[in-house]
Amino acid sequence: MGKENNGNKNILLSSAKMATATFVSRILGLFREQAQAWVFGASGITDAFLIAYRIPNLLRDLLAEGAFSSAFVPTFTEIRQKDELRARRLMWSLFILLGSVTGTISLAIMIWAPQLAHLFAPEFVNKAEKFQLTVQLLRIMAPYFLLVSIAALFMGALNSLKVFFIPSMSSGFFNLVHIAFTLTFPAIFVAHGYPAAWSLGLGVLFGGLAQVLVQLPIIIKKKYGPIFDKEVLKIWTPETKRIVNRVGIGSMGIAATQINLLVSSILATNSGEGAVSWLTYAFRLFQLPVGILGVSIAGSNLVHFSEEWNKGAKEEAINYLKSSFELSLMVLLPSMALMMGLSHESAHIVYERGAFSAHDTAMTATALDWYLLGLPFYGLYKIFAPTFYALDKPKIPVIASSVCVFLNMLFCIFATPYFGFGMLAFGTTLSMFLNVLVLVYFLRKILVLELNFFVNKRIFKFVISALFSFLSLKFLAPLFFDFDARLWIEVFRLSLLCFIAVVVYGLSLLLMGESAFLLPITQRVRRFLKK
Repeated sequence: MGKENNGNKNILLSSAKMATATFVSRILGLFREQAQAWVFGASGITDAFLIAYRIPNLLRDLLAEGAFSSAFVPTFTEIRQKDELRARRLMWSLFILLGSVTGTISLAIMIWAPQLAHLFAPEFVNKAEKFQLTVQLLRIMAPYFLLVSIAALFMGALNSLKVFFIPSMSSGFFNLVHIAFTLTFPAIFVAHGYPAAWSLGLGVLFGGLAQVLVQLPIIIKKKYGPIFDKEVLKIWTPETKRIVNRVGIGSMGIAATQINLLVSSILATNSGEGAVSWLTYAFRLFQLPVGILGVSIAGSNLVHFSEEWNKGAKEEAINYLKSSFELSLMVLLPSMALMMGLSHESAHIVYERGAFSAHDTAMTATALDWYLLGLPFYGLYKIFAPTFYALDKPKIPVIASSVCVFLNMLFCIFATPYFGFGMLAFGTTLSMFLNVLVLVYFLRKILVLELNFFVNKRIFKFVISALFSFLSLKFLAPLFFDFDARLWIEVFRLSLLCFIAVVVYGLSLLLMGESAFLLPITQRVRRFLKK
C-alpha cells in the first residue's frame, strides 16, 4: 500500500504540473485565435495563412509530437541511469541529427513552396494574389518545423529529468509571441509596403523560437548544456539508431490517423451542409480534457515507468502504471459525465453567436456526445501506447492503431450514409475502445498482469460515481440553465452546475469507501495550488 500511495503521489504531482501548464497554454491558444479573428476576420488572408501553416504543422504532428517523445524518453532515461555524461552526449548528438534532418526538410519546403501550395490548395492557383501570399507565408514558417522539433527534444529531456511545468508551458509562450505579433505588426508592415499577413507567419516562426529558448536555460541549469566533442559528433550510434527506428514506427501510426481524419473529412462533406463544421467544433471541445488531463497523466507515466523499468524495478514500474491507469479513469470518467450532461449548454456558450445558430449548437452537441463516449479510452490509450516503447515493443501499438484506423474507416463508410454524420464521431470512439482492448491484452501478456489490474471494485466505483454525476446534471440543467440569459449569467450557472457535478462525484466515492484513495489526492492538489 505504501508503494502504491507513493506512486499515486508522484504521478499526481507531475501530472498536475503538466495539466496546469497545458490548461494555461490552451487558454492562450483560444486568445490567439480570437486575436487573429479580431485583426483579420475570416478572409482570404486567414485562408492563406491556415493552408501555409498546415504543412509544417502536419510534419510536427508526424514527428515532433507523440512519436518523438515516446521514442526518446525511454532510451534517454535508460542511458542517464547508467552514465549522465553519455546521456548528455546522446541528447546533443540527437540535436545535430534532428537539426540536420528537419533543417533540410525546412529548406526543401522553402524551395518547393509553390508546388506544395498548389498541392494543398489547388483552388488558390486561380487567385494569383492569394496563391502568392500562401507561398510567402509557407517560406516564412518553414523553419518552424526545425524549431518545434528541437523544442520536442528539450521537452523530452526535461521531462525525463522530472521537470514538467516549463516544458508543458512552452506552447503557451508560442501563443504569447503569436498574439504579440498579430496585434502589433500588421500596421507596421502595411506602413512599409509589406503584407499585413506576414505578422501571422513571423508570429509562428518566433513563437517556435520561444519554445526552444524558454527551455534552454533549464537544460543548462540541469548540467545538460551544449557539448560538442568527438563522441557527440558520432551521431549515428546504436542509441540514436534505436530512437530513429522507433520514431519511424511511431510516425506510421500517426500517419494512419491522419489518413483516417482525411477520409472522415471527405465523408463529412457528403453528410449535409455544416457537418464538417459541427464535427470540428465538437472535436475541439472534446480535446480539452484529453489534452489537459489525459496527455498530462500519460506524459508523467512515461517518465516514471521508464525510469523504474530501466532500473529493473518491475514491481515499482507496474505500480506507476496502475496509478496512472486509475488516476486517468478517476478524472476522465467524471469529465465525460460532466461534458455529456452539459454538452448542449457548453456548445451554446462557446459557439452560439453571429451566424452560428441554435440548430448548429444542437448538432455540435450531438457530435460531442458521440466523441465523449470514447473519452476514457483516449486517456488510457495515451498511457498504454507509449508504455510499449519503454518495454521495447514499439510495433505493437503502431500495428494495433493502424488496424483500428482501418476498421474505423470501414465502419464510417458503411454507417454514415444510413445514420448520419454522428457516426463519424462514434466510429472514432469504437476504434479507440478496440485499440485499448488490444493494448490491454498485450500488456497483460508482457507484464503478467491479472485481470483485476484493469477491472476491479475501484474502477466500478468510478463508473457508478460518474453515472450519479451525469444523472444529477440531466435533472438540474433543464431547471437551472437559461439559454436566453446574458452570457455572464450563463457562464456562472454552467460553472455552478459543474461544481455540483464534481461534488456529487466526490461524495459518491467517499460514500462507497474510497476515502483512503481520494483524500490524499485532494490534499496533494491543495498543497500544489498553494505553491
